Amino acid sequence: MIDVGRLRALDAVASYGTVLAASAALHCTPSAVSQQLGKLERETGATLVEKDGRRIRLTEAGRVLATHAAKVLAALDEADAALAAQRDTVTGRLTVAAFATACRGLMPHALHRLAADHPDLRTGLIEGDPHHALDMLQRGHVDLAVLDDWPEAALTWPPGITATELGLDVADLVVPTGHRLAATTGPVRRDQLRGERWIAAPPGAICYEWLMRVLPGVEPDFLVGEFETQLTLVAAGLGVAMLPRLARPTLPAGVVTLAVAPRPTRRVTVAWRAAAAARPAIKAAVAALHESWGGTSTVEQ
Repeated sequence: MIDVGRLRALDAVASYGTVLAASAALHCTPSAVSQQLGKLERETGATLVEKDGRRIRLTEAGRVLATHAAKVLAALDEADAALAAQRDTVTGRLTVAAFATACRGLMPHALHRLAADHPDLRTGLIEGDPHHALDMLQRGHVDLAVLDDWPEAALTWPPGITATELGLDVADLVVPTGHRLAATTGPVRRDQLRGERWIAAPPGAICYEWLMRVLPGVEPDFLVGEFETQLTLVAAGLGVAMLPRLARPTLPAGVVTLAVAPRPTRRVTVAWRAAAAARPAIKAAVAALHESWGGTSTVEQ
């Protein structure tokens, strides 16, 4: 009988590529992961990993077993969810990964609701960009992921992931009060934005990818991850930005928001592993997030 814990170690190494990264994901030491792999090789009588310089790589036998390990772990996830559904109680631990503005704008209300309604449920929150959050969800390191994407930079759903849309978050142009467009009465056309100095999220962020596709040729002068900091730069007259409403519940003095045509919107979704869908905690958390979204006045309902 192959030990499940050792299969988790192999799955983590297959997913992350190194013993160090696998140990971080499993919350243990690298030596513990190496020991698990050694015991798994003795159990199976096969060489599963081999050195590749300072790294290790899976052998052919390792890749075969890793494929089956992923299936076994998914089946265990599904079995755990089915047992939890039989109890029909919201207990255990539930960890959510969410993008930064969702952590601030949606999660506090949702987590408070879960704590009030289900005191036996322990919750955790990890901030991460949508690509990272989706990866953590797929690998089983979190239970839910709150994600955002744009039609021009849409996420690709991996197999075994289920998602539901919370709603659409509208983006507006933010300019200094003395800007040439500040007094515009109607929506600003995208072709009016050429030649501006842009303040944007850093490369790799979904918002950056979206801006590059919506306004081809734009080269932002300021690359800043926090939307609040982007607002302070706009207020200082250093440039303009395109900010989702969920990212700016309050505006500093010295800035004006303008509608843009066509209206840019990002989709906000909550996703979970299909194998865990029966868990009462998943259902309760999704309901709490829908409630939280409904109470957010800055976004489109």
